[in-house]
Amino acid sequence: MKPGRGVLDRVAAESHVGGCWGAAEMDFEAVAKYSALHLKPAGLSLQYGTAGFRTKAGHLDHVMYRMGLLAVLRSRQTKSTIGVMVTASHNPEEDNGVKLVDPLGEMLTSAWEEYATRLANAEEQEIQSILTEICQKEAVKLHQYASVFIGRDTRPSSEKLSQSVIDGVSALGGQYHDYGLVTTPQLHYMVCCQNTQEHYGKATVEGYYQKLSKAFGELTKQASSSGDDQMCLKIDCANGIGALKLKEMERNLPKKLLIHLYNDGTKEKLNHLCGADFVKVHQKPPLGLEIKPNERCCSFDGDADRIVYYYNDTAGHFHLVDGDKIATLISTFIKELLIKIGQTLKMAVIQTAYANGSSTRYLEETMKVLFSKAAEEKIRHMAKEEKENQKREAAKMLENTIDLINQTVGDAISDMLVIEAILALKGLTVQQWDAIYTDLPNRQLKVKIADRRVIDTTDAERRAVTPAGLQEKIDELVKKYRVSRAFVRPSGTEDVVRVYSEADTQENADSLAHEVSLAVYHLAGGIGEPPQPVC
Repeated sequence: MKPGRGVLDRVAAESHVGGCWGAAEMDFEAVAKYSALHLKPAGLSLQYGTAGFRTKAGHLDHVMYRMGLLAVLRSRQTKSTIGVMVTASHNPEEDNGVKLVDPLGEMLTSAWEEYATRLANAEEQEIQSILTEICQKEAVKLHQYASVFIGRDTRPSSEKLSQSVIDGVSALGGQYHDYGLVTTPQLHYMVCCQNTQEHYGKATVEGYYQKLSKAFGELTKQASSSGDDQMCLKIDCANGIGALKLKEMERNLPKKLLIHLYNDGTKEKLNHLCGADFVKVHQKPPLGLEIKPNERCCSFDGDADRIVYYYNDTAGHFHLVDGDKIATLISTFIKELLIKIGQTLKMAVIQTAYANGSSTRYLEETMKVLFSKAAEEKIRHMAKEEKENQKREAAKMLENTIDLINQTVGDAISDMLVIEAILALKGLTVQQWDAIYTDLPNRQLKVKIADRRVIDTTDAERRAVTPAGLQEKIDELVKKYRVSRAFVRPSGTEDVVRVYSEADTQENADSLAHEVSLAVYHLAGGIGEPPQPVC
């Protein structure tokens, strides 16, 4: 861990002893002097959401500095290491963002999201009072040691912005460890490891590689490794951090897994016509990846926390195998292992509004299961305690499966490994996996609006509360099509509204999505050209 450093090292050194402040007061002089180097642009207003803050990179210097301040306070309040990840995930390369990671690798708690928003939007003269208020409300002990882990993606702006985070940590006398280039899930993993005294794993990138590779190797021992059964996979890395980390990890993986990396960042821009979000929204392969019939392929997003699979059939038709079928594959496999060890544990598969209606019906009819964190811990305990010889093998497979999926956020690398392992163990091709149920035709679109905050939703984001008249219009449009539904929700990262539709045919799904997009454009302050019909 490094103490704070920067242009005000002398000021910090006078007050900083062993990583914590000796006096129970904040050094507001240091905070103000650092802040003067990271001034807030006039009129800029941002909101911390599920994805943290995201906007054009040039508008984020002050935000990064202030999130460094907030991370120190959160660390002192929780008496734990807090993570700060500089990334904008699947956004264009010109954007950037930041999000804080709580002690067990989970997302920042909602109360502190509000503090983040207030602090990011504060004028210079308000910073001191907001920091003081946070300390009072959250009983922050200012003499408490503070530890912050920092990571960043491969965007050109990320290194400079991560230095702004370091300045914020330094201004309040916190200690930091700068991991440099890491995937978002890797930073979450290392924060969790640190705060569990490494019971979860070793808090290094190499520790991450070793844990996942060992679980994958153990899980696939029973899979056939002859001839055509060798696991071959083409991976679109979105020209992001995923390519760099997979190249590092490859030496740890069994030789039976052959991965071929595309869009590795050596030629094209991050997320440009590639990556998981592009493939999901446009329902076509990424640029730079040629697919032969029935070849198994997948795409990561820019910070490697999302994944989708896909293939082309012999007729050249594109097939997307998305998160719904990934969740179904994994949950079904876990249920089968539970049956083998004689357990009837209830499970839960937690879906979002985007879950295809067919997937929901399939899970309800065949499994009636849910999957929760509490159940996961019980599964791990059962697997470790299982003693009967007949059951031991299934229990061990179950434990290794949990090791691969046991991340508190999405992780494209661990998801990829558990999917490949399950397909190999079950002897499934990607086509057979895709055929477990047939998705309803669907379409996702984006509508640019002046301010995404005009859209407010309820019922798990499936119904719009504001603006007035929008939900009524959506309901009216849905009635025009068979087996249909549609909803809209504001993006957590940019001033766009995401539109989702399902219907009995692709033509109807496309038409419904377009009509709902027009309703959003007219009722929610659309900007630019009106949405065009789906081609």
